[in-house]
Amino acid sequence: MSAPVPDTGPATVLVLDDNATTRYIVGSWLRRAGHQVVEAVDGTQALALLTGTPAHELPEIALVDVRLPDMTGFEVCERIKERPHTTDLPVVHISATAIEASDRTQGLHRGADAYLTEPLDPAELQATVTAVLRYTRARRRAERLADRVAALHRSTLALYGAADADAMVTAAALGAIELGAARASTIVLGPHRDNLHLAHCVPSGAAESAPEVRLSTGSAALLDALAHHTLGDATGTDTVRLTAVQWQDALATDLTQDHGLPVEPVTLLVARTKPGRPLVAVAVDPSAAEDLDQHRLLSQLTQATALALEALRSQAEEHALALTLQRSFLPARLPATEGVDLAVRYEPASDRSEIGGDFYEAIETPAGLLLAIGDVAGHSLEAAMVMGELRHALRAYAIEGHDPRTLLQRLDALLAQVRPGITATVCLVLVEPDRRRVHIANAGHLPPLLRLPDGSAHFLTEHGILLGLNLPQPPAATHDTPPGSTLLLVTDGLVEVPGENLEIGLAALRESFARAPGDLDETGGLLLESFAKAQADDVALLLARLH
Repeated sequence: MSAPVPDTGPATVLVLDDNATTRYIVGSWLRRAGHQVVEAVDGTQALALLTGTPAHELPEIALVDVRLPDMTGFEVCERIKERPHTTDLPVVHISATAIEASDRTQGLHRGADAYLTEPLDPAELQATVTAVLRYTRARRRAERLADRVAALHRSTLALYGAADADAMVTAAALGAIELGAARASTIVLGPHRDNLHLAHCVPSGAAESAPEVRLSTGSAALLDALAHHTLGDATGTDTVRLTAVQWQDALATDLTQDHGLPVEPVTLLVARTKPGRPLVAVAVDPSAAEDLDQHRLLSQLTQATALALEALRSQAEEHALALTLQRSFLPARLPATEGVDLAVRYEPASDRSEIGGDFYEAIETPAGLLLAIGDVAGHSLEAAMVMGELRHALRAYAIEGHDPRTLLQRLDALLAQVRPGITATVCLVLVEPDRRRVHIANAGHLPPLLRLPDGSAHFLTEHGILLGLNLPQPPAATHDTPPGSTLLLVTDGLVEVPGENLEIGLAALRESFARAPGDLDETGGLLLESFAKAQADDVALLLARLH
């Protein structure tokens, strides 16, 4: 990395004067100092020249004579400053006649950065040009740095808001482009350490178009190869320049696919936040990191990517641990009950969501087979813990032989006393031993669906109030179930869509269940595939066919 270009280095200078001799003399002084000179004879020509020049090719300073044939130098300066294309162009006024204090004051008030009077001294001219360039370049560098710090801030927010590894590598690659890289590639191993995630980004070429990002996957072998060139097993950040051959050899270690990246020299910035973690790598074109300030920003971007990935990895690990705990609260197996076929499904919400309190249960009791489905309000470890408490309490009460209504009342009393402020919905279905009738006690849960042997399906809608409010429950409702009937009990995560009427989802569920295949496992899979594609809540589903 090199220091910034000296603020006093050579520049392109516009010399605007209608006197050919003055243009020649001033131009020769400037050229001897290493500057390039562009000449104009009047204000119209100078303004046209500036208008037709691309922003990156504009002169860095303009020396403007005050007395011009078509307009004053003051007017030329004002027009330069009022145009967005040239507003930052510094102007130095020169005059042999407008030399009074009032003239110099007017020139400075109307936008000039300096004012010289003739006869000119070569040393004074050079010193003035140098001083104006030094100030202008320092200001532009500070503005550019401020813009890039703001870009780093935006990229960091995008990194920490990334929902998955692909979104993260995309944000990092786009961030490197915003920080001035001509091309950028980001490489991380996903939070589950299953796949390498790589994003390659190049500017689109059109100012209004977003940069193009190409995503690919691979194996950890690529990061292992890159580690040999830099940090090894150490933590922290590092930067190394790889030749085209070294970069190509590293890419070749990933035998899973050809990433299609350009085989050119790269500057590789890497970070590792904890021992034993894979590297996070950002590869950019070497020129992007030559400037010291820019290198520091790119290094901070790489470090932010590593920290964001660590947060994503920790979240995934915590979610997996909580999900394992939640699954441990669910039944390890279902009872083998003569005359009843059972099938269950449990589908957690996305990895970004907290675990919930959805559960199912099937218990052999003295009065018959008891089926249960429930949902504790909220998404947290506490909700899962309460779910486990309710399920175990339900088993204990059911084995004692209590009817469904009494079971709900006991669960309600338990919840109100042990977990005040927490509510839950529970639906109980007691299947009589002859399988011809069911007794349903529903505490605020979605109604169960009953499909009859003729293929018709309807909800059993009787219900009471949810648990946790210490309020009485109505008596259980009784329904006939001809041989071949099928019951479906679900939690609301299957059909509830934020912003949509729940009745719409329930109607669609009833129609799909009526048309579902005869096999219960196939039916459960079909319902999950149809209704739970992007669920924001956990889903528990229980199917029972009565013979």
